[in-house]
Amino acid sequence: MVSAQPMAQDTVAPAVRELIARRSAMTRSEDDMITPGTGTVPEVRHDSFTVGLELPAPPETVFEAFADTPLRRRWFRLPGRELSYRHDFAVPGGETATSEFPVPDAPPERLAYASRYLDITSAARIVYTYTSTVNDLLRWTSLVTVELRPEGGGTRLRWTEQAAFLTPSEEPAHDLPHLRGATRLRLNGLAAAVRAGRQDT
Repeated sequence: MVSAQPMAQDTVAPAVRELIARRSAMTRSEDDMITPGTGTVPEVRHDSFTVGLELPAPPETVFEAFADTPLRRRWFRLPGRELSYRHDFAVPGGETATSEFPVPDAPPERLAYASRYLDITSAARIVYTYTSTVNDLLRWTSLVTVELRPEGGGTRLRWTEQAAFLTPSEEPAHDLPHLRGATRLRLNGLAAAVRAGRQDT
């Protein structure tokens, strides 16, 4: 269960940057990914995880934090210097973002995110797919299901992600924990945005 304690954006961003940096340090090049003597690439690794979060706001308010672009921007950003961003909250719309992430003693990494909404049920469910790319190399793609249920005057959020890791790191066993950790940090940012929104009203 994720803590719903508020976390400021300037706290979330460095933590996410640290996770990206750790993943980047372990990333191999496309040539390194070829199995010696076979000319083939490794098998795709499939993993899934579920994260729960209790939020002190009704489902309609939490849903708006996903749907309304200015509100979503309070808790969803790529690490590094933003280069582009677009959000179309509709089926079959989606979201795209690119950024440059500084790497010590090396050129900055180019990060890219692209999603497509598959199902949107107001104040109840959001289903979408997304891809994550580093330096034009597709790292992984995921199917995400976000479910919102009223509970005790607030909302119980259930985030289920099914990922296909296409380009594993040097330590493939760490790929899923890193993705899950980044998701938990992002959802803590969502909790902070929801709390801030309630204080503004």
